[in-house]
Amino acid sequence: MQNFTPFDFHLIPAPLLSWYRANKRSLPWRENPTPYRVWVSEIMLQQTRVEAVKEYYQRFMQALPDVEALAECEEEKLLKLWEGLGYYSRVRNLQKAAKQIVSFYGGVFPSDKQSLLSLPGIGSYTAGAISSIAFHKPCPAVDGNVFRVASRLEENPTPISRPPYRKYLESALEGVYPEEGIACAEFTQSLFELGALVCKPHAPECAICPLKEVCRAYQNGTQSLYPVMPKKIEKRHETVAVFLIETPEGWCIRRREEGVLKGMNEFPSALLNEGDSPEKILNEWGMYAFTEVKRQKYTHIFTHIRWEIICVWVRAESAPFDTYALAEIEEEISLPTAFKQCLGIVR
Repeated sequence: MQNFTPFDFHLIPAPLLSWYRANKRSLPWRENPTPYRVWVSEIMLQQTRVEAVKEYYQRFMQALPDVEALAECEEEKLLKLWEGLGYYSRVRNLQKAAKQIVSFYGGVFPSDKQSLLSLPGIGSYTAGAISSIAFHKPCPAVDGNVFRVASRLEENPTPISRPPYRKYLESALEGVYPEEGIACAEFTQSLFELGALVCKPHAPECAICPLKEVCRAYQNGTQSLYPVMPKKIEKRHETVAVFLIETPEGWCIRRREEGVLKGMNEFPSALLNEGDSPEKILNEWGMYAFTEVKRQKYTHIFTHIRWEIICVWVRAESAPFDTYALAEIEEEISLPTAFKQCLGIVR
């Protein structure tokens, strides 16, 4: 932690709670905030925009309304419900945790933070969110919004990626939480809301901020300097050939066996190294008699990798992969966005 004068966080609950109660958004996971509903929403919202999550969340809840339904769900159905949200390890951990809750806790969500932390895919932030929002405990949940708000309030120069900063901030906030009750849930969500609606990453709307009178960054005009972000990691570039192989029996799909998106369905694909070509890859798969219909290029960006994708549509009498009807692929087979985009070439 770098040197700075600690901020008195006791100054923020009263004005922030008053502002939140008057300005909070109507969001589907705020209706009937059971531990299960809060948990699913928080996992979905990781690295995903609120507006993008709403429809997915409602569909997920209709299909899997409780932890038992999630625990018992077939993998393909589960992945289809998640299709398009990305970061598929999240939903796999969601189901692993659901199975543990059913097996070890009789289907009843544990209410203490340590038990929550023992579940797959639940870290300090998610455990804090469930504890405070669903169980009304004075337990902070520090996400990107909270880091941004807090670092501006106290002009903290510590890069937010440093683990000691999270521990410091959790401790500082825990000391100013309301006593157990609905206000705990509201205080947690008020910090999220302020970061989402007012204390934005760029062009914060300080004029309407309920904390502007105590915010050091606002007083000193240093909002753009906080939070201090970690250095960006340069993305690795890869060229990938993705094949839409059409046969009389249907379209080819297989499971990825390695690399990014391992274990997910895909249209057969291969990394193109120097000297490789789509035709060479097909030959390596034992395919020599095929007709290319069309190809197009597009880019897909992962956290640390940038894929330059060459999508190739070919027709062949046979191929060494399982085949499915196009309607079945669209309605029942889960495909990551990186591959589903290829369907545009057919349409």
